[in-house]
Formats: sequence, structure tokens, C-alpha cells
Amino acid sequence: MNAQSTSPYTHPAARTWRTDPLADSPIDFHRSMPGYAPTPLTSLPALAEELGVGAVLIKDESSRLGLPAFKILGASYAVAWALSRRLGEDDVLPLQVLRDRLADTEGLSLVAATDGNHGRAVAHMARLLGLAATIFVPPGVAEAAREAIVAEGAELIELELSYDDLVAHAAAQADDDALLIQDTSWEGYEEVPQRIVDGYSTLVQEIDESLEVSGDPGPDLVIMPAGVGSLAHAVVHHYRSTAHTPALAVVEPEAAPSVTRALHAGTPVSVDTGETIMMGMNCGTVSGIAWPTLRDGVDVSLTVSDDQARAAVGELRDLGVDSGPCGAATLAGLRRICGDAELRRGLDLGRESVVVLLSTESTAANPKGNN
Repeated sequence: MNAQSTSPYTHPAARTWRTDPLADSPIDFHRSMPGYAPTPLTSLPALAEELGVGAVLIKDESSRLGLPAFKILGASYAVAWALSRRLGEDDVLPLQVLRDRLADTEGLSLVAATDGNHGRAVAHMARLLGLAATIFVPPGVAEAAREAIVAEGAELIELELSYDDLVAHAAAQADDDALLIQDTSWEGYEEVPQRIVDGYSTLVQEIDESLEVSGDPGPDLVIMPAGVGSLAHAVVHHYRSTAHTPALAVVEPEAAPSVTRALHAGTPVSVDTGETIMMGMNCGTVSGIAWPTLRDGVDVSLTVSDDQARAAVGELRDLGVDSGPCGAATLAGLRRICGDAELRRGLDLGRESVVVLLSTESTAANPKGNN
């Protein structure tokens, strides 16, 4: 891997690219789930003052629908979509309606590969719907994360495989009665991953609604973490299909720069990943359905080190925000941007700019990564 492939990527024309808005509104389904409430959008004024911007707001996903990460938004919507189709429905059925319709179904289960949060979300949905689930994990997943998946009632199987190979293995186990709910796509497997992406749009819709209440026209810069790119896909699609068009920045680990390297290359390329405390982003290949949107709509993509992410976890903790390494990576990314005059100019960051950081998990979601 050459140095150029992991230096910050910039795309000055990204804000001129436009796409069509979603036809459906996943937030309506999420509002049918028990315990739904918008997660906080917390202002960090001392940080904004230090970095020379108008405001730093952090979307805190440390508790989302009873789980310690945002992943349930995508998994729940995709599971509901897949099961609604299986029942012959064109619309996504509310959770309780699905549970009632599936009550007499035998032998149906959900399957997924995960490094933690996605698998727990799939297992959680299986429990809510009265279904079985099989979750495959690679080595190194924290014991607490493994126990949380098992506590949802799922069968957990650890295999000595890389994440990409684990996904392929999970896909091979799927059949008509074992539905694969995976958050990355490949040729022939696009519909479920697309519904996962769609489900994440609830997060950014909540941001817009919160800012609208406060009278703010919207963010000037949104910084998001990227693993396979599904959340980034949702965020970029949202802000490139609305009237407000902020700058959009992607952050990922130095050990797994799949998005940054692909953007530099102009095409998806697989990278050999290393160990990182940002376990939820330790992915070697960009999701196929995410790639065109990321290519056309991302302003900046950059990497951060484990030390930078670890420091950001501690900094946010001191500011009263519970954020694991993947979520805190967005603060580390903002510090990189603010410390680079060229990047700052390119993103038009100034004293009035509103920056939104997406903190996607709590420390409980990734206990090993907080050491």
C-alpha cells in the first residue's frame, strides 16, 4: 500500500452531486418499535471554541432502542422488509404486526456475520419476533460483545476467518428458511443491504428535525465513521438529496483504509486489514451498493490512528459523552481536519460553521476497544 493511497482524499465537486430522495420513510417503522425515541444531539461549546468553529454537535448513539449502537436502525428495517416480502406484503409491516403474522411459522431463522454490533442487532430483532438466529464472529470479538449476542438467544459461532471471508461463509449458510441479514453487498445480494442503508436514514432525519426546532438551517460539515460504508452511504445519500448540502467527511482506521484507498484508486479495492481498537470499522472492502454514492458525494476521506481514537474516547468521556472508538473516531477526524489548513479551506470551515459528529456506539458496545 503506497503512501498516496492513505493520504486524505478530497473531492471539491462533491457538493454539486445530487440524487433522488428515498421513496419510503424508515422512521415511521422505527416509531413502531418499543422504546423508540430520537437520540441526543449534544452541543460541545468548549470544543467548538478550541477548534475555531461555530458549533460542534455530536449525535450520540450510545443507547438506541435498548442497544449500545446505531446498528439496530439498519438491521431492524432490513429484517422487517425481508419478512414483510416473505409474507407477500409490499409495505414494511410494523413490528407487532410482523410478530403476530409469524407466530405460527416454524423453522425460520436469521443469519449474519459480525464483529459485534450488527450481529447483536440482528439477534435482538430475532428475539423480538420470536425467531432463531445464527451469528458468526471472527476471532478477537470482546467477550462482553459475544455474551450480549448469546443473551439475545442467538447461536454464536466463532470461525478463524477474516471479516470478508466470514461474510462469505455466512452467505453460504443462508437458504429459504435461513434469511441472510448482512450489511455489506455483492453482486446478486443488494436488496437487504440497501434496506439496512435506508434504515440508517432515521439517524440523519432526526438530526435535521432537531436543528429545525432550534432554528438552525443545518450542518456545514458532517463527519461519519466508515467500515464497509453503509452508514456513510445513508448519510451521503440523505444530504445529497435534500436542499441543504453540507460538506461530508468519512473517517476510518489506519489499519483498514478501504474507503480512502478506493476513492484514491477510483474503484473498490480490497485492503489487508490489521488489528485496531476501532473493531466495527475493521473491514477490507467497500460495500458494492455504497461505492457509487461515496465516490460521487464524499468531500473528504481520511484515516486516524488507534492512539488518536483512544484519545478522543477519553476527551468525549470528560465532556460527558459515552463514545466507543468507532464513534470517537469522528472527533479524531475533526482534529485532523482542523489541524490541516488545506483541508479546512477546502471544507469552508470557519468561525460560524456548524459541525456534526456521528458517534455510533457506546464504550459498552466495544469493551475491548477501550483498553
